[in-house]
Amino acid sequence: MSNQVYLNGQWVPAPEARVSVFDHGYLYGDGVFEGIRAYNGRVFRLQEHLDRLYRSARAILLRVPLEPGALTEAVLETCRRNRLEDGYIRLVVSRGNGDLGLDPRRCGPPTVVVIADRIQLYPAELYATGLRLMTVATRRNHPEALNPRVKSLNYLNNILAKIEANLAGYPEVLMLSHEGYVVEGTGDNVFIVRGRALITPPPHVGILEGITRAAVMDLARGMGLGVREAVFTRHDVWTADECFLTGTAAEVIPVVECDGRVIGEGTPGPVTLALMQAYRELVRREGTPIHERATGAAAATG
Repeated sequence: MSNQVYLNGQWVPAPEARVSVFDHGYLYGDGVFEGIRAYNGRVFRLQEHLDRLYRSARAILLRVPLEPGALTEAVLETCRRNRLEDGYIRLVVSRGNGDLGLDPRRCGPPTVVVIADRIQLYPAELYATGLRLMTVATRRNHPEALNPRVKSLNYLNNILAKIEANLAGYPEVLMLSHEGYVVEGTGDNVFIVRGRALITPPPHVGILEGITRAAVMDLARGMGLGVREAVFTRHDVWTADECFLTGTAAEVIPVVECDGRVIGEGTPGPVTLALMQAYRELVRREGTPIHERATGAAAATG
């Protein structure tokens, strides 16, 4: 039995889930999305993901056609119909069908899609041994050109960096800002550790404000670790005591080498390992229950 995909108010078998070639999400990457995780029958930080989705949509003058309660229920019901207790949810809102011009005013109602499936970004062994990274030539989009805080469907900037990673044989890379500061990976936020303090790039330098990033910062504070947002360069990564990446799909994964420089002892460090364990415990106990109806949600059909 094929997966069921939510598409504009109905659930359809995945092979039949079709979007028009005139949808501006397809033609121009005009839309927003969220990647969300479910663990142990709960959707982790669903409210935070929806809040970010609505903020992204507002920034590009895209009206999400569902109220938050109805969208919450659409996500949960998609998980139920696919018997998903642990997995990955992709929520997409595109501009909708239009003509071959750029003008979003010529588009019809936005398209809403919810997919519930599974994902594994990195091989399991890399969580034990750590990642090797390199810095790529592709720079992160200038925040005043396309602000990465908008989680848009236009990911070509990230894809170009991923192509460099693939060609060089690296699972992930570091991207720099137009000023040469470390920003993020192709799909992950970056942290370095000095002593008992975490440092991560601030939003204004050109990052996506990750939901996992925020959760890890909260966990670190609860463990008595220092946490600060500050710009830093590749030199700071090379000479850090530890380094790790965070993301919805990646979770928390250690980095042990960058640009041929061994980071710390060349193995996942104690702070990183403690945060990995704390995060795994957090996601198993926190989240919106899949098998409880969303309060105030509109009735779903399909």
